Amino acid sequence: MEAVLELKNINTYYGESQILRNLNFKVEKGAITTIMGRNGVGKTTLLKTLTGLLDPATGTISLRGEDITNEPSNKRAKKGIGYVPQGREIFPKLTVFENLKLGLQARRDNVKKVPEDEIYELFPVLGEMKKRMGGNLSGGQQQQLSIARALVGQPEVLLLDEPTEGIQPSIIDDIEAVLKKLKASGNFSIILVEQSLEFAREVTDNYIVLERGSVVLEGNSTDLSDAQLSNYLAF
Repeated sequence: MEAVLELKNINTYYGESQILRNLNFKVEKGAITTIMGRNGVGKTTLLKTLTGLLDPATGTISLRGEDITNEPSNKRAKKGIGYVPQGREIFPKLTVFENLKLGLQARRDNVKKVPEDEIYELFPVLGEMKKRMGGNLSGGQQQQLSIARALVGQPEVLLLDEPTEGIQPSIIDDIEAVLKKLKASGNFSIILVEQSLEFAREVTDNYIVLERGSVVLEGNSTDLSDAQLSNYLAF
């Protein structure tokens, strides 16, 4: 399969502390790649390095063969990298629709209109609540809004940092359905940071497992057993 994103020899630090160590992997076009590992192994640091919020000390990041290692985060968004951070970070004093409009800033085609039909088909509750303030949504609804806002920017690579954390089961099911639809469209490559192996098993094509900032296990969903993966998830 064609690689849409590639990391080579990525090393990232927080101050004097090295967090990511010689990371090398590729993300296949149209596939969901799940990053797993215990807390503190560098998963969120990896996503922030991909988005440009953190600069690697060494190594290269390529998007569709173009070196974007030194590009700022706003330019990476314009080139097709969408990011849904842990904690959602929606704007509580803006309406659902106003939050969605902010996603337009990342579009490469400069379209100024939110694709409401597409978004509300994926997330019907947002259509019902489009005039409601973001801060008045439940945690699960805010998570859906955060994902929807990223999708308004039409990313080619979508980064999701623990989208099921603290979310009620019914909305987890909704998010799972959305990810499956996005994968089936073939238009999105998704990097998912996830702690729930049960959820990951439903959507994942390829796994990358981190331990102390290094890749210790990788393979596709049929190659790796639950026991292999769980070995690096237990606390």
